[in-house]
Amino acid sequence: MNAGKRAEIFKRLSAAIPQPTTELEYSSTFELLIAVILSAQATDKSVNIATRRLFKIANTPQAIFNLGAEDLESYIKTIGLYHAKAKNIIACCEQLIQKHDALVPNTRAALEALPGVGRKTANVILNTAFGEPTIAVDTHLFRLGNRTKLATGKNVLQVEQKYLKTIPKEFLHDAHHLLILHGRYTCTARAPKCGECCIVDLCEFKDKTIPKTHLMAGQDMASIS
Repeated sequence: MNAGKRAEIFKRLSAAIPQPTTELEYSSTFELLIAVILSAQATDKSVNIATRRLFKIANTPQAIFNLGAEDLESYIKTIGLYHAKAKNIIACCEQLIQKHDALVPNTRAALEALPGVGRKTANVILNTAFGEPTIAVDTHLFRLGNRTKLATGKNVLQVEQKYLKTIPKEFLHDAHHLLILHGRYTCTARAPKCGECCIVDLCEFKDKTIPKTHLMAGQDMASIS
């Protein structure tokens, strides 16, 4: 895929999704961190339902640490892997209190040192809370990268690096959320809504779910560079 086509893809996605942001509900960087930890292998909707209850009772590192893992589990037990997540969150809060004055750090190394925080979670925090031009490759971004040919790779790190290398700089900050939302609602895993897609004539997916005549009616973007 050439640079001109990539730029047009993000131009169209930006027009279609004018306010790209996370669908997780939060009112502080710490709340965002907890929500992202909880969102692993869970839907944003299920996380929001749980955190609406939790954050009314405890929404600081000290308050959640004071709950303890067992009480914390009572708020998040509807979320997958809640037992392990509760254990990690309590340990994370303890480390934030002891090493970071109860504040969420703004560097990758410090974030990834927190229990329950891996590269993907760190990327989300750096991008959403601190405005860093990072790309957190979840299942949506991995699928879109390989399906559209925007960023191909055999693992999430390869796809992340390809995105960072090829996404036009003016779109890099919002690219993470643009792609997540496009993947969540349009370029879905099992039944992509190609007939509703704003980049259908740019996407290089071979098995589009609309007639080829529909594609031919659009502008041929293959020559854009």
